[in-house]
Amino acid sequence: MNGGNGRRRLTRRASAGRGAAVHRFARARGRFGPGTGEVPLDRLTTRGRLAWLNSAGSSIGTTLDLERTAQELAEFTVPGFADGAAVDILESVLRGDEGARWTGAGVPPMRAAALCAVDGLSSLEPTPVGETFVRTEQAHETLLHRYCLRQGRPVLVSRMRDADYLRVAPTESAAAKMREAGVHSYLAVPLIARGLLLGSADFVRGRGTPPFSSTDLALAEQLASQAAVNIDNARLYGRERAHVVSLQRSLLPRATPVTPGLRVHAEYAPSTAHHGVGGDWYDVMALPGGRTALMVGDVMGHGLPAAATMGRLRAVARTLMTLDMAPERVLARLDLATRDLEDEQVATFLCAVYDPADSTYTLASAGHLPPLLLDGRGAAEFVDVPIGAPLGAGVIPYDPIRLKVPVGGHLVMYTDGLVKSRQADLDHQLERLRSAARDLTPEALERGGLTERAPADAPRFDEAVLLVATTAEGTPAELREWQLPHEGRAASVARGLVTDQLAAWDLAELADVCELVVSELVGNALRYGNGPGRLRLLRGERLVVEVSDTGPDLPQIQHADLSDEGGRGLQLINMLCRRWGSCRTVTGKVVWAEQNLPS
Repeated sequence: MNGGNGRRRLTRRASAGRGAAVHRFARARGRFGPGTGEVPLDRLTTRGRLAWLNSAGSSIGTTLDLERTAQELAEFTVPGFADGAAVDILESVLRGDEGARWTGAGVPPMRAAALCAVDGLSSLEPTPVGETFVRTEQAHETLLHRYCLRQGRPVLVSRMRDADYLRVAPTESAAAKMREAGVHSYLAVPLIARGLLLGSADFVRGRGTPPFSSTDLALAEQLASQAAVNIDNARLYGRERAHVVSLQRSLLPRATPVTPGLRVHAEYAPSTAHHGVGGDWYDVMALPGGRTALMVGDVMGHGLPAAATMGRLRAVARTLMTLDMAPERVLARLDLATRDLEDEQVATFLCAVYDPADSTYTLASAGHLPPLLLDGRGAAEFVDVPIGAPLGAGVIPYDPIRLKVPVGGHLVMYTDGLVKSRQADLDHQLERLRSAARDLTPEALERGGLTERAPADAPRFDEAVLLVATTAEGTPAELREWQLPHEGRAASVARGLVTDQLAAWDLAELADVCELVVSELVGNALRYGNGPGRLRLLRGERLVVEVSDTGPDLPQIQHADLSDEGGRGLQLINMLCRRWGSCRTVTGKVVWAEQNLPS
């Protein structure tokens, strides 16, 4: 049956679902009181009918899912009240908007939300569940169901004559199918909550059942009134959940940056449970020198407070990574920031920095689940990262680990929503995750196929984040690295290397500025950093030059007087480059500068 145009939307149910519905109705009738037993609904006493309506409260609206609530309404009425039932919902209501009294020229766009029928009506031509339909007034001026929607009143045809089939069905073919199946009685009721139209419910009876009566009409109206409240509650919940999920997604990266030597797929999967979203997040950042920062975190708890905390922690983490700090230092600073939050939240966090020059990761963990490493040749093992205390616990420092990744290998980072279960322990779920990842093809793994194959399954009760990083073949062509000599000719060697490489990249117009920059960086390394270490040149969205040394002090711009011989090198770099910065390393520090490429 089509709620907007009277079209019959009756489809044959699966055997298991139909048997469950019949059994449920039989049990409900058994609770109506002494003497009711298996008496048909039309023969029940007033007390029995009231008991039937009362039982609807425990059968309809068991979840806050709008379409599931509509299906429960259809299943509750078949076969006890009707031989076939269909529920149609306004398209605007399914989008979360308010219902309305329709005053337009035709009927509003509607969607088939639920169907249920006995075997005898399996030959009808229903509109499939999920299909949206619009019937204009000019096309079907006599449709009874249009009257039901426009006027907000029920329609009853106790005994259908030949002309009535065309007034109920939208096409002659559908009318013929109804006639052949023995449909002889029709009833349609609007679904109205808080005075606003949400949709409609259609019912039919076929051979072997009595026609609908005025008593049945009154029962259907009462049932529709109860169900409409449940549908409206589900609509309100769905709208609020959509808003929170939208907030959560807006706090996550819109796209992952393109970084040298690495392909990254990130995915956020909201939970299907009633508590909605929480504080799971991820981030991918391009760092100077072609490195990439990968971060995954999980704030304990759910709802808006957890999402808000997630947004604040992610902002702090991005700021710290912008300074190109080591992962273990980022975690220590994040722990201090978490302890400063007024709501005393606790979060787990996993940070990894990938260096394409040697295909290595530097990882540090704050109470997070271990990442999974696949070598690209069929092996899959969890990385033994030292597990520090969760952020906010106040237990620092954190210990990093350095990990070499083979070409074509995958590093999988995730939150516990991907493995969480109320039935199995964590170790068992992690082993299932490892097996699922190992069984996936590299292409499926890079597309995020592990989200559906994870042990928590699709209807997970907690949100999940998945981040899959794949190492590309060899060192990127845009990255060059050289070891510089420690003596005074280091600046000259660096200038020659940079000039030759820029010419090979057809970027000779940047050579003058880049020579000056590299000379200043190498000169500072000779004077303050015990000599330069390695020179790195990266061509990506911008040109980045980087020089490392073993000195402990980070450079800062100084105010130089007119009589001072030095102190102006970083001032020149600051004026000539888009930006510059420095960060500490295990052996010293790195100083880098970034130039815009020609348009």
